[in-house]
Amino acid sequence: MTARIIDGKAIAAALRETIATRIAALPYRPGLAVILVGEDAASTVYVRNKDRAAKAAGLNASTIRLPAETSPASLLATIQSLNDDPDIDGILVQLPLPPHIATDVIIRAIDPAKDVDGFHPDNVAALALGAPSLVPCTPSGVMHLLHAAGTNISGARAVVLGRSNIVGRPMAALLLAADATTTIAHSRTANLPDECRRADILIAAVGRANMVTADWINPGATIIDVGINRTPDGTLTGDVDFAAALPIAGAITPVPGGVGPMTIACLLDNTLLAAGRRRGSKAGGSSSGAIPAMKSIAGTFGSSAPEPR
Repeated sequence: MTARIIDGKAIAAALRETIATRIAALPYRPGLAVILVGEDAASTVYVRNKDRAAKAAGLNASTIRLPAETSPASLLATIQSLNDDPDIDGILVQLPLPPHIATDVIIRAIDPAKDVDGFHPDNVAALALGAPSLVPCTPSGVMHLLHAAGTNISGARAVVLGRSNIVGRPMAALLLAADATTTIAHSRTANLPDECRRADILIAAVGRANMVTADWINPGATIIDVGINRTPDGTLTGDVDFAAALPIAGAITPVPGGVGPMTIACLLDNTLLAAGRRRGSKAGGSSSGAIPAMKSIAGTFGSSAPEPR
């Protein structure tokens, strides 16, 4: 058996095309503002890619570049001006920030209705409660990939390897909303390989190159590799030993070309969703409606129907 490769580039391109079509039908152009503080090389490349994708989709996108020595007060003032700007629907502060700026303070300063990263505590709480919210882009992208791969999530045993606030925890919430039996595993988990071997769906998001080896994988499982690590020779690799997993898994994402492209596509989708909510436009609704987890969050768990125990 050789695993099917889940082509994140192609799936992201299809999502961006859908988003562009919906934006073209709007009587306005949703606005996205990205704030980049400092000259971090990886962040600079990532922001440039975001800007290019946003403009190609028809968003009114701009990047605000601030020097690394920018004071917290100055950054907060910039955010407040964007909060107050009626033409801005989405605000994203690129992380990491310089060490003298407290990330949590900055995230809390963003209007939750414009928080297209989905990191504001109000959006985190809404996701945990199963209410409509702006969902973090990488977990949202993973749900798109699972859906596109035809993975049966309902009733499946899912293991999320990693417990970060950006990926692991929101990822688990989305899988639970899609009726998966979900476990969050981490560095302190006893018998970690055994936990991973039980998974029908394994999401690896720990940031350790090739940590997940062949003997951690349940034959036929769907493997989503969120990790992106640079090896000493300069190549990129994920958290999963791709070559070793290929003959065992049922489906797997490559690194690069798997989750990464979906993160940017879902940022555009969140901006479209935020614009529709702010401006009262149905045409501006999210393109994520086809994903079972999104339906559960916006529908089942938001209704008066009792939650299954």
